[in-house]
Amino acid sequence: MSQAGYTHGDITLRRGGAEFIGRLEPLWLALHEHHKSVQPGFAYFSDERSWELRRSCYRRWILQEGSFILLAERHSRAVGYAFVEVQSGPDDTWVTGSRVAELKTLSVAPAERGKGVGTLLLDEVDDELNRLGIGDLLIGTLAANSGAQRLYERRGLRPVLMHYARFSADPDN
Repeated sequence: MSQAGYTHGDITLRRGGAEFIGRLEPLWLALHEHHKSVQPGFAYFSDERSWELRRSCYRRWILQEGSFILLAERHSRAVGYAFVEVQSGPDDTWVTGSRVAELKTLSVAPAERGKGVGTLLLDEVDDELNRLGIGDLLIGTLAANSGAQRLYERRGLRPVLMHYARFSADPDN
């Protein structure tokens, strides 16, 4: 897919890099709010600090060869995105190729959820990874985000890791 992208109905998907990062803030903040709603009981950063930290990660991750951002737009307004970091492989546990992709973020604007935007983004992630010759994909999700887990499992992904955490700022510690 070129940066000009392609249109599916009234959704245009474009592939890009660091030049897209500035457009992601509202969608990241919507995802940040979603995280707080599906996994309450933890201390979360303020929106401003969360975006500052995530933007810094994006700037670092996009430098990895092959990493990309897919931006979904409806009438030139950003309505979703997928951020994929490509890392060197192989993994130290599972047999993987020489490059492994990790979907760092999939965010769809709240008003667009359930309309197929996430599926379009994931379909294009798969197509782009095929073009890059990358067959291995990792995706993390919150333990309580059963909707995302069902979406990924319908696409043939399987759970392989579970992280446990103790955060000193949490109210229960």
